[in-house]
Amino acid sequence: MKKGALTLSLAGALALSAVPLNSSVVEAVGNGPGYGGNETVNTSILTTYSEMADFLQKQEAKQENMELEVIGQSVKGRDLYVAKYMSNPENPTILFLTQQHGNEQLTTEGALEFIKHLGTGKMKGVTDNVNILVVPMLNADGAMGDVDFSLEDYVASGDRNLTRYNAVGVDLNRDHITKIQPETKALHTNVMSKYDIDYMIDLHHQGANSERDGELVSGSILYPTTPNVDPEVLEGSKKLGAVVFDAVDSTGWGHLGKYRGGDAETISRNGIAVEYGISTLLFEMRGMSDHEYEPYVLGQKSNGYLIKQTVTTLESTVRAIADGSIDTQDTSFWDTLAFQQTRETE
Repeated sequence: MKKGALTLSLAGALALSAVPLNSSVVEAVGNGPGYGGNETVNTSILTTYSEMADFLQKQEAKQENMELEVIGQSVKGRDLYVAKYMSNPENPTILFLTQQHGNEQLTTEGALEFIKHLGTGKMKGVTDNVNILVVPMLNADGAMGDVDFSLEDYVASGDRNLTRYNAVGVDLNRDHITKIQPETKALHTNVMSKYDIDYMIDLHHQGANSERDGELVSGSILYPTTPNVDPEVLEGSKKLGAVVFDAVDSTGWGHLGKYRGGDAETISRNGIAVEYGISTLLFEMRGMSDHEYEPYVLGQKSNGYLIKQTVTTLESTVRAIADGSIDTQDTSFWDTLAFQQTRETE
């Protein structure tokens, strides 16, 4: 790989039609155009698996507090990584998990940007009081379109197509009880069971046409909804959501709704909360990087804001955990936060 390839890829995604916050299209996260067959969705601007691995290895070499660990391999044999900042085992620990679904890429772009920030003065001192685990691109095969089924009907063009499923067509976010797939087995054996984790944010993308209060959302959030979750774990999850909501919805370009999610424990948000006693939050960003169903795919003019939204989410939560302010979060907003609705399209 040519030197700087990842930098160009990340920078391209971040810069792609990102606009000043005082622009007339300040709501770009919520109101950027859907795909609608009207533009080219080009995957070449997205970070590839190899570029991600190279980036993580270079950041480990640069950052004194960062340790990179291989937790297992995908169906196709790609190494799966966790980036670790574990300064003190007594500190509270948060896990950020991205790309269980391979076609939900911008959360990974944001997570990589966040990792870069952890090596700069921008986040100086934060890791002294909180341990951070980042698992980017859990579904590496789906992210690279290296699967054993056809993707010929998918929307995107460029270097590759991206798919929700892993190489053998399994949805990893429905495998958190049986843990049959190598990706979910690696996550549970070498992350969930290995570390004393207090919080987890599971970052996904949803369709492009969800709205709250008549305005398209930039994303949606939800705590575990299984009746088997411990009340203290649930309260911690709601506090985690309060941090994210306050940080994103107040920006002027972010607009969050309440996600409509099921209570099955095969889903990480539910199953991990019950099995490990971890407070979990689902964050569903607007729009997908690729799909065979066009209304799920978002035009790329909002990419920069969606990546920024991910970085804002990760940075705000680690700061709140590090300074203890998460403990005093008011969770009553959940009682009035409207469930998002699907906007009718013409």
